[in-house]
Amino acid sequence: MATIKDVARLAGVGVGTASRVISGKGSFSPDAAARVGAAAQQLGFRPSAIARALSLRSTGTIGVFVPDFAGPFYGPLLHAIDTELRQHDRHMVAANGCGHEDPRQEALDGARFLIERECDGLIITSNALRDADFLALREQHPRVAVVNRDVKGMKNQCFTVDHRTAGRLAAQALAQQGHRRVAVISGPAAAGDNRLRLQGFFEQLEEAGVKQSSVLLEEGDFTGQSGWDAAARLLARKGIDKVTGLFCANDQMAMGALSCLHHAGISVPGDWSVVGYDDAEFAAYLSPRLTSVRIPIADMALNACRSLLNACYQTTLPVSQRFEPQLIARESVAQAHPARR
Repeated sequence: MATIKDVARLAGVGVGTASRVISGKGSFSPDAAARVGAAAQQLGFRPSAIARALSLRSTGTIGVFVPDFAGPFYGPLLHAIDTELRQHDRHMVAANGCGHEDPRQEALDGARFLIERECDGLIITSNALRDADFLALREQHPRVAVVNRDVKGMKNQCFTVDHRTAGRLAAQALAQQGHRRVAVISGPAAAGDNRLRLQGFFEQLEEAGVKQSSVLLEEGDFTGQSGWDAAARLLARKGIDKVTGLFCANDQMAMGALSCLHHAGISVPGDWSVVGYDDAEFAAYLSPRLTSVRIPIADMALNACRSLLNACYQTTLPVSQRFEPQLIARESVAQAHPARR
């Protein structure tokens, strides 16, 4: 394999001149650039990534931690980051929370893995980490961006949507269609963004005259299977015959719930109306097509990535921290049946 010394020797220039031409940094003549370029092409020379990182004190990589590579939420996040980095000749190193430890320790281990890989910046999304954990990570690695989470003391490094307002949109979708007997399939109680969306949902229902105590609630874990299981538990509960509306705290659980309701002979939206959350790509292709609250996860990830590109590589990309949730109305919500309302 050819080295920079081989290129310099063939081009008839010093190693320093050849290095400056290859890196594009420093001064060199057009003639030297032409000779070094021709020599590098003839020898099939490729610069060493390790040597380049040492000379520039940069690996050209951004580390990204997500709890899980599977599912429709983190995929768009990773795709948005990777696409943006490649446009600027940078790369992504990704880690997830797989393992047998508790989710918080898995997230800490994932972040440590990325720091040990000398990533120039870190993008982290995690409900399991505490605010103190994020602050401690920033002490170890100042160039950190947080997606889908507000961390006290890190406002300028957080890129998230107002989940409380998003929860209100879900409640409005049902209340405005006359639904007063409502059920909810929530995400994990420990997830901060889940708590916020439920808080907004119940606040909006209270304003429509529906007490939180009258709402039937079952908990899932954001998977389709848990949506089916939670819907099955709801159908076995007392008073379920009066329910006309269902809110699911993400679209995967809504997909599982829709399947369970169909299996039980409950028509959507004829008997029940169903609202999801996130507006995953598949929501538009379910039957019926799912009304959902759109969370701009890809946009949040893109802007977090741009903030690190600016901090790490002195780019001047536009960065926004304002992200608006939006209700996407489809066929899974209809007017509540007068007799049941």
